[in-house]
Amino acid sequence: MGWPDPASAGKGAAPARWEHFRHSADMGIRGIAAGKAQAFEQAALALMAVICEPGVVREQASVEIRCPPAEDDFLFLDWINAIIFEMATRNMLFNRFEVRLDTDGLSARAWGEPVEVRRHSPAVEAKGATFTELAVKQAPGGEWIAQCVVDV
Repeated sequence: MGWPDPASAGKGAAPARWEHFRHSADMGIRGIAAGKAQAFEQAALALMAVICEPGVVREQASVEIRCPPAEDDFLFLDWINAIIFEMATRNMLFNRFEVRLDTDGLSARAWGEPVEVRRHSPAVEAKGATFTELAVKQAPGGEWIAQCVVDV
């Protein structure tokens, strides 16, 4: 799947959203939004949707996530891997993200709850973000796209 059609991309043209794209045995995640931080948030939701239905995850607790300054592509990779780390070490799933990008890097908050296998029915375990299809780019119409393939 390529970049969105420039005719459909643009400020205010479409709401922020996420999507998956296939890649061999792994899964591509993509966030699309008017702003770069929102695209990072949407890609995080795409990651969650690979694992379970985000709508069944409750906002019982929040976790702070920080990533040091880096070029956009590497910062996005760090962001996705930080979420995977938090899921693994805290045994949590998330359903909402708030990202702030500035000269200090990325600071974010993720809301979710501990995994309940029966209720969440996790389909796979995300192992890590890869360099495959890695891109953080502004489309010609102005929307930001943040994407990569995740090893599952």
